[in-house]
Formats: sequence, structure tokens, C-alpha cells
Amino acid sequence: MLIATVALTTLLGVFLSAGKKKRYLVFSELYEFNEQLLLNLRYSRKPLGEVAKDFKFISLILGGEKVLGGNDGKFISDYTTELGKSDAMSQIDYLNDRKSALSKLKDESFADYKKYGSLYVKIFFMVGVLLAILLA
Repeated sequence: MLIATVALTTLLGVFLSAGKKKRYLVFSELYEFNEQLLLNLRYSRKPLGEVAKDFKFISLILGGEKVLGGNDGKFISDYTTELGKSDAMSQIDYLNDRKSALSKLKDESFADYKKYGSLYVKIFFMVGVLLAILLA
């Protein structure tokens, strides 16, 4: 029973940290996708869907799913609505402009994940240990 209490509370911490990890993964993919689009527009000019097929979250986003909510979801929505709406040179300018914002969001989300991801697991592990001690 005591080990189960510690395991369940630790598992709760893991689930809470999963949101931070997902945000980091989404923005990392979005940054890499932006880089691939820039290369694609300069050299090969493949269709957007073909460039996106190697990215898990990008395929979902282009399929109309919301992978993140709040301001992050709005940023992603604004980013994707502008893709493919103008000529190649305008798209390159747009993607270069978004590159710095994506880099900032990627770095910020990584810092949050690194800071809070393990913190949630540690705190809930300690809560589980405390509950186990109190129940014993």
C-alpha cells in the first residue's frame, strides 16, 4: 500500500510534467519545420504536405487539430494560416521573420520543461513519501 501511494503520486507528477514536454516538442518541431520550409522554398519547392509528413505534430496542426491551447495555440494558428498564401519570395521573408519568434518560443519552452518537468515529479514523489510515512 505504501509503495502504491508513492508510485501513484509520482505518476501524477509525471502526467503534470507531460504538458511542459509536449509544448517543448511542438515548438521544436515547428522550428525545424520552418527551417525545412525555408530550404524547400529556396531549392526544391515540394508541396507543403510533403514537407510536413516527417513531423508528427505539424501533420496534426495542418490537419486542423489544436495541439496546444491559449496563446500558443493562437500563435500556431496564425503561423499556419499564412503558409502558402503568397509567392515564394514573400513566403521566405515571412518564414525568416517567424524564425526568431519560433526560436524564442522553443528556448522558452525548453527552459520551462527543464525547470518544471522534473520539479513536478520530485514534488509529487516527496508528497507520496510523506503520505506513506503518515499512513505507516
